[in-house]
Amino acid sequence: MSRILVVEDESAIAELISINLRHAGFEVTIAGSATQAQYEVDRVLPDLVVLDWMLPGQSGVALARQWRGAARTKELPVIMLTARAEEGDKIAGLDAGADDYITKPFSTNELLARIRAVLRRKAPEALDSAVEVGPLLLDPGTRRVSREGVEVKLGPTEFRLLHFLMTHPERVHSRSQLLDRVWGDHVFIEERTIDVHVKRLREALERVQCARMIETVRGAGYRLTQQSSALSA
Repeated sequence: MSRILVVEDESAIAELISINLRHAGFEVTIAGSATQAQYEVDRVLPDLVVLDWMLPGQSGVALARQWRGAARTKELPVIMLTARAEEGDKIAGLDAGADDYITKPFSTNELLARIRAVLRRKAPEALDSAVEVGPLLLDPGTRRVSREGVEVKLGPTEFRLLHFLMTHPERVHSRSQLLDRVWGDHVFIEERTIDVHVKRLREALERVQCARMIETVRGAGYRLTQQSSALSA
């Protein structure tokens, strides 16, 4: 499930967007100001931000520019949704780092289509398409993991962890990278917590002889391998 941050100071519009996004299967957080938006991004890095231009305290354009200049948020997908419809405004928004620019009044169906399009370009792993690596099949839509029809029972955290690893197979991920991408960079979670969830994930995958697909790379982190030689006999 993709996390969407809606930054909009008009509560009626924010609620309209939120309802439609939740109905489409997204997890939504609302921020009514630039300060609150920055707080939410610092707390949990979203998969995409829907950003208004006119905000209390700081403009959305300034906020987008600020995010593009920071290492942690430079790849954060941003869609500007604003009443400012002049060509110069659109150019300024896109130059500030927005991935797309939509003017008000807007169609909620178009907004959803634009969000999906940006996520496909920026973060394909965030979409609800099934992922298959080796013998494992993961379906985000039904929240199921299986091997040859045999279902693997996973908790929500282990599911998100496996989803991320399966959408980035063969790549080594440090604990801090996993913390940022799977847990949302939550400041109250220690990196060693990841070891506990990896252990739980392996125990669950052992039931379908796939535990050895999760490899520990000493001094570096973890990776998921799709090589058949890594599977348990």
